[in-house]
Amino acid sequence: MDSAMTAATDLLRIHGYASLQPGPRLVVLGGVHGDETCGTAGIERIVAALDGGSLQLLRGQLTLVPVANPLARRRLRREGERNLNRLFRPTAPGAEPADYEARITDLLCPLLDRHEVLLDLHSFQSEGEAFAMIGPRDNQGPLEPFSRAFEEGQLALHLGTPRVVEGWLDIYAAGLAQRGQAADEAALAFGWGTNEYMRSRGGYGVTLECGQHQDPAAPEVARRAILSALRLLGMIAPDPAAAPPRAPSLLRLVSVVDRLHAEDRFVREWATFDRVARGEPVGVREDGSVLHAERDGFIVFPNAEALPGTEWFYFAVESDRDLARPAPALSPAWSRSAA
Repeated sequence: MDSAMTAATDLLRIHGYASLQPGPRLVVLGGVHGDETCGTAGIERIVAALDGGSLQLLRGQLTLVPVANPLARRRLRREGERNLNRLFRPTAPGAEPADYEARITDLLCPLLDRHEVLLDLHSFQSEGEAFAMIGPRDNQGPLEPFSRAFEEGQLALHLGTPRVVEGWLDIYAAGLAQRGQAADEAALAFGWGTNEYMRSRGGYGVTLECGQHQDPAAPEVARRAILSALRLLGMIAPDPAAAPPRAPSLLRLVSVVDRLHAEDRFVREWATFDRVARGEPVGVREDGSVLHAERDGFIVFPNAEALPGTEWFYFAVESDRDLARPAPALSPAWSRSAA
């Protein structure tokens, strides 16, 4: 079945809630990757609470998308025809969507345009604890100019994960360079996901990796994160019993290593955030050469099943960023006018 026919049989289920009191506009996505089901489960628990009356939206607008990629979910695979969390931009005017995910993106981009805060719920293949991913620091550079780093950092801080990771798009660009590919606009566009699109529209967003795909605790991590975001934004009543958020460990991605051959293998089963020392063996190439840790740091997203030519693992180090320190001249999170 081709992309157009498949799309014709699918529905994108969207739950929208609007308070009569103005306030922030938050959109929450689950199931961007079809084998990541915890976000869907967490969202459905929030929908049930809102519909049942045990949770009340006091101000603003909340939009919940339990399954952002129906084709990938039906197949219980990461992708339908390609990765929905890449090349996340609308189809050019007058052009036909190139694939199924482009059709989904053409629906989701206008939806994100009507919001200013995004929480994108994911999970990962290897063992490891939940963590949040944030974007760049405030900058006017060409790669990803941004001015809402404090608000984004506060959202990540209040999600309650033990770690927060920064540096995705920088490392994507570096990965292109090490593969000998030009890091031009077209190539970098494929590194754009939901959060990069949201930032380009003047908003901000956080990716929450809720844990390993099959972790039975991951749906509850997702549910609690949605509630934490709503409380931070003043959209639901505060929890009087809640303690102030604890400062997480902050890591910065500094490199990515590709799997070059199907016989490339890890020296052991790595979990996300396993600590390694400089010079420690990490993997063995097909030709017998050993990959060593470039410095003291952490393994992130190890994928023993990675296809040749794709990301095998990322490497991170401790960051000096302070999520609790505000940047100057930032407006309230809900002040951006509707698109």
